[in-house]
Amino acid sequence: MKVSTRSVSLVLLGAVIGGSLTLTQHVMGARSANELPLEQMRTFTDVFTRIKNDYVEEVSDDELLEHAIRGMLQGLDPHSAYLNTEEFNELRIGTTGEFGGLGIEVGMEDGFVKVVSPIDDTPAAKAGVLAGDLIIRLDDTPVKGLSLNDAVKLMRGKPGSELTLTIIREGADKPLSIDIERAVIKTTSVRHRMLDEDFGYLRISNFQTKTTADLLKAVKKMNKENDGLKGLVLDLRNNPGGVLSGAVGVSDAFLNDGMIVYTDGRENDSKLRYDATDGDILDGAPLIVMVNGGSASASEIVAGAMQDHGRAIVLGSKTFGKGSVQTIQDLPAGGAVKLTTSRYFTPKGRSIQALGIEPDISTKPGSWTRPDDEDGYTPLTESSLRGALSNTTVDEDEATEEEAEAAKEDNLVYDDYQLFEALNLLKGLAILNKKSS
Repeated sequence: MKVSTRSVSLVLLGAVIGGSLTLTQHVMGARSANELPLEQMRTFTDVFTRIKNDYVEEVSDDELLEHAIRGMLQGLDPHSAYLNTEEFNELRIGTTGEFGGLGIEVGMEDGFVKVVSPIDDTPAAKAGVLAGDLIIRLDDTPVKGLSLNDAVKLMRGKPGSELTLTIIREGADKPLSIDIERAVIKTTSVRHRMLDEDFGYLRISNFQTKTTADLLKAVKKMNKENDGLKGLVLDLRNNPGGVLSGAVGVSDAFLNDGMIVYTDGRENDSKLRYDATDGDILDGAPLIVMVNGGSASASEIVAGAMQDHGRAIVLGSKTFGKGSVQTIQDLPAGGAVKLTTSRYFTPKGRSIQALGIEPDISTKPGSWTRPDDEDGYTPLTESSLRGALSNTTVDEDEATEEEAEAAKEDNLVYDDYQLFEALNLLKGLAILNKKSS
């Protein structure tokens, strides 16, 4: 049975707008904030009816209206979305910290899936997926035209199954093909180790509800085992963000007072302010925060707070620039709306959105290479000369220990040059602190 354009228009307009009085007011005078535009609604119902009557295949009302809702939200920004009941349940599963997939945080850009950040120790990270990569094909399925939710569905799957990503990478001459085996993704938020005597390293891969507690435990352990820390490197590179409370708690751990972050939106409940409480867990010891293009959202909140308060030196490259807040709102009929409701601002009023955090010291990723890496050349030193005198002021055990420490530092140069630079800077700050105290 065909449905007339007039009947559909009247039903939809009457149901949504709420009666002839509202329509009359709209036509006669200025439209209030809660009224809908009559002409655009007529266009919508006209298109709706044309699809119902003339499209090559029959499409249900529910399907058409869901497409319309999705398009309405996707047109706002890359982070707002409609979640049907199944997708809402998947989101809940994803936030538990364990699911089957590749291990990447993604968004949409120009119709393609953009990698915000690979998650530490996941198949994607091990396969070489990088922040900023644009995914254009999933196996044989082009990404163009897919919603972000549909693309995520294709990337998730049974652990052990394989997926081929075709990606475009800045600087690459042609698209790259990367084969990845799906696995159960278990995200560990906080890792720590010692870089050198009295200098600690703490890595946060994403912000969860337990992140602050895990950070406090890690720093307490390093303090106890080393009789106090002279400095700490906080690594937020490729950290895509997470829960706001985690970012606020981590920032608070290194501050004694002052604002951490505030949010501002149209509604009063989106205008929030978060302040630090007394108690710096490092007791003023130097702090280096490492960031890069994969550091987003909650990571940028921490970096911005540390930078504005002068509590840490931010080292690395410009961050991602996701300074918006999404609220998940349940719908009465099931499912939910993920809606951008406010923006983040640093203590000094800087908006993170689309600008990111500029580091205090810019460093390029990667490490340097020396001649002996390629040509088998070993640099000439005094100790390599035949018959060179030994150093009688240092015994062999001390010399061996020094060589071991030098070897560890040398490995750090090759493995992570940015971290090597951060450690050197941290040592310099510790020396200055000692002289000024």
